[in-house]
Amino acid sequence: MLVSVEGLTVAQGERVLVDDVGFTLAPGERVGLIGASGSGKSLTASAIMGLLPEDLTASGSVRFGDQELLGASERTLSGLRGKDLGMVFQEPMTALNPAMRVGRQVAEALTIHGTGRRAANRRARELLDRVGLPERTARAYPHELSGGQRQRVLLAAALANDPALLICDEPTTALDVTVQAQVLELIAEGVRERGTTLLFITHDLAVVASVCDRVLVCRDGRIVEEGPVRDVLSNPEHEYTRQLLEAAL
Repeated sequence: MLVSVEGLTVAQGERVLVDDVGFTLAPGERVGLIGASGSGKSLTASAIMGLLPEDLTASGSVRFGDQELLGASERTLSGLRGKDLGMVFQEPMTALNPAMRVGRQVAEALTIHGTGRRAANRRARELLDRVGLPERTARAYPHELSGGQRQRVLLAAALANDPALLICDEPTTALDVTVQAQVLELIAEGVRERGTTLLFITHDLAVVASVCDRVLVCRDGRIVEEGPVRDVLSNPEHEYTRQLLEAAL
């Protein structure tokens, strides 16, 4: 397995926010993690990436290949983030540097992991073109772009080093339906071309159905149901999954 999560528990003092979560991700697999706001799905992703807030503690095990990520040093995690582990966040304006041109930000994802500046700049332009952004976009600042364009920039940066795992945390929530469909197709195409494993976090069942092969249903910090997307959506076993389906109709 590429990723193995066992007994993951995230707490804030005595308050348990993620409770004994376990799942695996195989190479090239596309898995949806679905649940309502506050269900613990984003905290699970943050724990995998080593990005939990300082007031939260995590226990259990998160293994990436043979490497244990929980408790790993910041130096180790920094070497993995952006190279082997990519992430696309929900709100690009908080993830992008407002004072840096977006082409440079995509290039920086490469140079920080050893690519030369000239090669990184060339590759950044190629990546922006690959996600459907014109060449002039590289010289734009984030505030000069639309929400959909900013999300494409984040995707280009996240895929720059061909990561083994890409985590997308509600990446299309703030986008209109047409732009959402375009970004989803770019994500699916990007991971398919690279053989990248995808963990897609969302509250939208339709999004999971269009992008993922398997789904994990999260409620109150626990995984209450999992299985192939088609099986879970057509014949849900847990009452909470049925409620999510009814709410989506």
